[in-house]
Amino acid sequence: MMNGTEGDRDRPGDEDRPGDDHVDRLRRQWAVELPDLDTEPMAILGRAFRLSNLVRPSIEATFADFGLDRGEFDVIATLRRFGTPYRLTPTEMYSALMISSGGLTHRLDRLEKAGLIRREKSPRDGRSVLVALSEAGAALAEKAFRTDMASEASFLQALDGKEREALAALLRKLIGGIENEQARGEDENAG
Repeated sequence: MMNGTEGDRDRPGDEDRPGDDHVDRLRRQWAVELPDLDTEPMAILGRAFRLSNLVRPSIEATFADFGLDRGEFDVIATLRRFGTPYRLTPTEMYSALMISSGGLTHRLDRLEKAGLIRREKSPRDGRSVLVALSEAGAALAEKAFRTDMASEASFLQALDGKEREALAALLRKLIGGIENEQARGEDENAG
């Protein structure tokens, strides 16, 4: 049946039901098209993906307001959260950030030009370099993080404190299970 635009049609599963969201509609459509397929993973992982897509623009805009992209913020925030003296080796940095050393080098170059970090010789090993957060970098990391947390808190207003705690616990359990499974797979492939 046409509903106003040439080519559009009402599809089974398109009907809105009270309390439904985008993922519910997708699951109903798949239930019509592939009734034998269990789409329960979409109920959780599909919503996690949609949630990430919904909040990402706001998070990125927050960092942009401070003259940073998300990757640059991650670098200065990592140095800041590790505490004084706000210095790490590049290896410690890319392990904490889970990025390649090449990706880190590019970020460090930009942050150093901006005066937010500096590279220093290690006092323990003159051949090694430490990445140090400047005073300006530490101040910017803290200010940007405080702003980001206030912004992200606004997204959680639909949940009360107990619901937020329960959701955080369930996500922790889910992520831990996935990480453990991936680690087992890596161990099996290495051996």
